[in-house]
Amino acid sequence: MWSRQRGGLKPLRCGVEQLRCRRREREAALRKARREQQLVSKRLLRDEALEEAEEGCVAMIFGEAEIQQFLRLAQRGTEEKEREGALVSLRRGLQRPETQQTFIRLEGSIRTLVGLLTSNQALLQLEAARCLHELSHSEQSAVVEACLPATSYLLTYLSGHSSDFISPHLTVLEALGYALSQLLQAKEAPEKIIPSVLGSTLPQHMLQLLQPGPKLNLGVAVEFAWCLHYIICSQVNNALLITQGALSTLGLLLLDLAGAVQRTEDAGLELLACPVLRCLSNLLTEAAAEAVGGQLQLRDERVVAALFILLQFLLQKQPSLLPEGLWLLNNLTANSPSFCTSLLSLDLIEPLLHLLSVSNVVSVLVLTVLCNVAEKGPAYCQRLWPGPLLSSLLDMLAFSDTEVVGQSLELLQLLFLYQPGAAQAFLQQSGLQALQRHEEVAQLQDRVHALQQTALHG
Repeated sequence: MWSRQRGGLKPLRCGVEQLRCRRREREAALRKARREQQLVSKRLLRDEALEEAEEGCVAMIFGEAEIQQFLRLAQRGTEEKEREGALVSLRRGLQRPETQQTFIRLEGSIRTLVGLLTSNQALLQLEAARCLHELSHSEQSAVVEACLPATSYLLTYLSGHSSDFISPHLTVLEALGYALSQLLQAKEAPEKIIPSVLGSTLPQHMLQLLQPGPKLNLGVAVEFAWCLHYIICSQVNNALLITQGALSTLGLLLLDLAGAVQRTEDAGLELLACPVLRCLSNLLTEAAAEAVGGQLQLRDERVVAALFILLQFLLQKQPSLLPEGLWLLNNLTANSPSFCTSLLSLDLIEPLLHLLSVSNVVSVLVLTVLCNVAEKGPAYCQRLWPGPLLSSLLDMLAFSDTEVVGQSLELLQLLFLYQPGAAQAFLQQSGLQALQRHEEVAQLQDRVHALQQTALHG
């Protein structure tokens, strides 16, 4: 990246572009690792009120005969209470791995549950959905694989609603959305499940469920946002989702969430914010996103302002989710001068710098966003420079984490190239001494030496 010329070490003319390429390569590797990690995040959705009512009821291990009896009663019981009670008992038993194994060995057991979903009795639908939900959450691969044939039935059921896709039994819809989200994480999903999902009307229905407005149900929206997230992570055909309006729908939902966290103390909003941020962030890395401008079809300042409202909310409520918001901010600013301009015009650099103290992961992402702004050129660096930026970077150089320090060095290099006086101010504030502690770190040596030369000789 650096070449020896007369007068000492000087950056090549393409140094900024190489900085950008190196950062994008590193981000691509991190993004791939994150996507693989995000594809396995099993969550168990259970009704808290129901659990309290059942407290003290130990989940029983049932054998084949008992399971067959429950299924017979559920299908052909003489009274609705009897049928519902059989499914409740079965659901409790399915919380035990031993019962799950026995259940999947019985021929037609999964098909029976799916058949009960089509009944016209809401309580039976709900309990059948809960049974399927317990199975889909299993840590045993054989149980999850046994659920795979149910996918086509789920698609038919979920896609068969009215154009509004508003079921009268939202709890059933929530449980089915959860079960589908678990199946979408199976290793067979990219080949056996997701193409079927994308070939159905379900993606449009999912997006309808995520449309902000009075019909939005938080629990249902959370489950189908996770479904959408796992589909996007698979990268089977994200271009299709983008052409169906996924970016604009999710962008509007982001704005709505930002408004909601300002109006209410509802503790469940972060549950929806997480998959929405992930969906947007991952979609923006697709080439198809650039075809629609990558702008979420919304004004830049609205998106950036909403994102910062959510970042402040997460800082208070769920700091572990801050990286999700910062990855989105990184993907917004990476190739967009207009989003970088919004960041500056809304005076959001200082609030961004305040996040540096949260964790090393957050620090690296904050510094990456600042590099995105700085690499846009002298006008951007000139607006970055006033304020606490230099003192914050000097604080970062006191860290021992090589990722944090390395990103700090890249930002300083960009500032030295584009902002007259930045190197002089760095020297006056003992910057060279701050660099010296990293001279012997193998991953940082070249960059430290190059920055020293740039600061001293320009």
